Amino acid sequence: MNNLFSKINIKVNENVFLKDPESSDLGQRIVEHGIDLIDELGFEDFTFKKLAKKIGSTEASIYRYFENKHTLLVYLVLWYWGWQEYRIVMNTLNIEDPKVKLRRAMRLLTEKIEEDSTFSRVNEIKLNRIVNAESSKIYLSKKVDQDNALGFFRQYQEVVQRVSDFILEINPQFKYPHMLVSTIIEGAHHQRFFAKHLPRLTDEIEGEDAISTFYINLVLKTISEE
Repeated sequence: MNNLFSKINIKVNENVFLKDPESSDLGQRIVEHGIDLIDELGFEDFTFKKLAKKIGSTEASIYRYFENKHTLLVYLVLWYWGWQEYRIVMNTLNIEDPKVKLRRAMRLLTEKIEEDSTFSRVNEIKLNRIVNAESSKIYLSKKVDQDNALGFFRQYQEVVQRVSDFILEINPQFKYPHMLVSTIIEGAHHQRFFAKHLPRLTDEIEGEDAISTFYINLVLKTISEE
């Protein structure tokens, strides 16, 4: 089983990068330490110059993989969504009850993340913090339509579609599945960020993952009332 997992690879749209970082040790270190630095410094203060120093390479070598730091952030966020889709698929295999599938998917998308040893080069805890704090920057840009035409956001859209399909299995008449799923995902990101930095904007309950519980209950109540 471990050998099987070791062969799993999350594919990111090739339009995002100039050279696939998975194709070399240097590319993998760019991703690994890029996550470390963005998590440590924040996206605004992160630069390829700082990353090059961290990995003992040159800025020019990083530019052979990514056009700029924005496309590196896009790559990291899309990898995250590919990983989340993999988790949803693995956790809903052979499940017939759509409510069970929806609960499992919503739990995965809203819970506090733990590191996944299947992908040793990526620290999913740090990457989740980046997604919570920075992911909206990949589409809140003037180039969003151009980037969308190139398929930059496909993995995120596929996650939303997969969970929307679970909702429609439960209630085929529900008119707003994509809106509901994307609202919950983005809301959960904000609440995780608030819990760490602005706790008066959220509710933490001892012994409970209140954010995950809140959103699971919200989605089930919303689709049952339609």
